[in-house]
Amino acid sequence: MQTSNPHDHDEQFARRALELARQGIALTSPNPCVGAVIATPDGTIVGEGFHTYEGKKHAEILALEQAGTRARGATIYVTLEPCSHQGRTGPCADAVIATGIARVVCSMEDPNPQVAGRGFAKLRAAGIQVDMNLFEADARKLNEAFAKYIRHKAPLVTLKSAMTLDGKIARGTDLDASVRGTARTDWITGEVARAHVQQLRHQSDAILTGIGTVLADDPLLTDRTGLPRRRSLLRVVLDSHLRLPLASRISQSAREDVLVFTEDTDLSRKNELEKLGIRVELVPRSGDNALDLSAILNRLGELEITSLLIEGGSHLNASVLDSRLVDKVFLFLAPKIFGDAGVPFAAGLHQSIEFTNPQFHQFADDCAIEGYLSDPYSG
Repeated sequence: MQTSNPHDHDEQFARRALELARQGIALTSPNPCVGAVIATPDGTIVGEGFHTYEGKKHAEILALEQAGTRARGATIYVTLEPCSHQGRTGPCADAVIATGIARVVCSMEDPNPQVAGRGFAKLRAAGIQVDMNLFEADARKLNEAFAKYIRHKAPLVTLKSAMTLDGKIARGTDLDASVRGTARTDWITGEVARAHVQQLRHQSDAILTGIGTVLADDPLLTDRTGLPRRRSLLRVVLDSHLRLPLASRISQSAREDVLVFTEDTDLSRKNELEKLGIRVELVPRSGDNALDLSAILNRLGELEITSLLIEGGSHLNASVLDSRLVDKVFLFLAPKIFGDAGVPFAAGLHQSIEFTNPQFHQFADDCAIEGYLSDPYSG
């Protein structure tokens, strides 16, 4: 009689754990997205779970509770190393050991350098077989913002822009114009690409733009996916002289989800904005006479913002790239050429920029390049 090999279903169940983990996007920050699946040796799933911040319980605990006594002798597939320390909940590694799980298949080690590897060590010391790195690249990408935040207490910074094949982000000559130009119908990319922008916003804790883009385009900068999220997308505006119009769409829609960084100490203007539900905070200037981006990122880290999407105009793009504070880019390319009449992607950029691990995406007639300027798992 042929018996089932417990490894036969590894890819299937590890992939399912990743699917579950992705259900936690926008619901777990500042914690990581984690999914777990428990399967018996004959390939029967007896428990599943994924983490949400409000739910508190980790994915492993939810799956173990669902499995009950059927967890004994089974395999648990989990996307992130089971924790070994006391946090908002008890150590998941201890719970796995207590239920008699025979094997753990895990996609990646915990990126927190203070705990990385300790959960695996505890499991192995208890005699549990631990197999690692199945779909590791997928799991690492899913939690790259958590990795950056837990290592540096600052958000993962993604610069997003849409441009023509000749590198223009808008028609005309207004360098503060945003990705869709000064006319709201003058989109660079098509509907499919713009829908993905909403997905990028949904995956982010905060979105940042400059006052020039607000004045030129009057954007809302909201997450319009309709998908659930734990916290509203924080809309951040760099506004040195508090020029944000009270009648702008950002101001009028503020619900304690707009944060303005400024150097202006005009209390009357600050009070007017705060009456609309806008938070205003002072920040110093840096050596290049712009608002100190490093200080801003540190402040966002204090607010437990793990991921920041930048959508700005030409000057802001150049400034953040020159600062070397951008971790990755997501650049949409449309099959158009604007020529001399167009606004360049990053006017005044003082250095060449190269990124690594490029990925190419297709969105109907448009495409996009995603790449990294730094490794969120380093340091």
